[in-house]
Amino acid sequence: MDRLTVMRVFVTVVDEGGFTAAARKLRLSKSAVSTLMRDLEGKLGTALLNRTTRRMSLTEAGVRFKTRAEQILADVEEAEREATALTHRPRGLLRVSAGVSFGIRHLGRALLDFARLYPDVTVDLSLTDRFIDLVDEGVDVAIRIGHLMDSTLIARRLSYTHRIVCAASGYLEKHGRPERPEDLGQHNCLGYNLLATGDSWRFLVNGAETEIAVKGSFSTNNGDLLREAAAQGLGLYYAPTFIVHDDLRSGRLTPLLEAYVLPPLDIHAVFPASRFVSAKVRSFVDHLVGHFAGPPRWEIGLPFIVHK
Repeated sequence: MDRLTVMRVFVTVVDEGGFTAAARKLRLSKSAVSTLMRDLEGKLGTALLNRTTRRMSLTEAGVRFKTRAEQILADVEEAEREATALTHRPRGLLRVSAGVSFGIRHLGRALLDFARLYPDVTVDLSLTDRFIDLVDEGVDVAIRIGHLMDSTLIARRLSYTHRIVCAASGYLEKHGRPERPEDLGQHNCLGYNLLATGDSWRFLVNGAETEIAVKGSFSTNNGDLLREAAAQGLGLYYAPTFIVHDDLRSGRLTPLLEAYVLPPLDIHAVFPASRFVSAKVRSFVDHLVGHFAGPPRWEIGLPFIVHK
């Protein structure tokens, strides 16, 4: 038997005052209990029990061992209770990761509502546009946009976003409006340099996804900075709608090449696969699914988007 079981048998023998009573309580045979105690003393190299035909008492080593064994067994039981509570009741530290622009623009309300609903959960949100390994970095839930590469993660779909080329009216007045994706070679295309495919933009041409090589005078790893650069007339921005929706509605940015927009990118909440998903993770992901239900708020009112 394992060490914890042997400790439990030993403590029961002492508390019950003998092998027979302990065997009855543990539903073991008396010979099994006797063998376990003999093996335990043999392993420790010392006697734990003084045994006579009439009574049993603890040796000095037995007193010390029983005290430590009781402490260990109590700690294990407490650890089991805490683990069970985490599985059944949302509590503890919840580490969440999301992209900078999406997190700032669209996660705040959802997180604040969740924090009010589950005060025993401490939410730790990290915003970064770099790809992270959830297991290596101890992240409970991450928001991922686009194709999911890691098949070891569980994914729940939250929403979606289209990508659209856009520019300020001032830029278009100076440089003209591209009518086809092929025209982009004549324009200053602002680049998102965290993507390996940042120097090419994708469109739906004659029913097929087509890559168009682009180049420009400015690139960065932050979508909101690209949005501002485009709004200031620096160039064209190939943007997810969740970043530029307000500017498109207000007219600060003008949508371009609307007829060539690709199908949307899905937005998922992902978390490590486990036989037992903690209550804090399960509750948080369910909360996000409910919060983002329905057509994306960032695409409502955009005329070039058709929601199915």
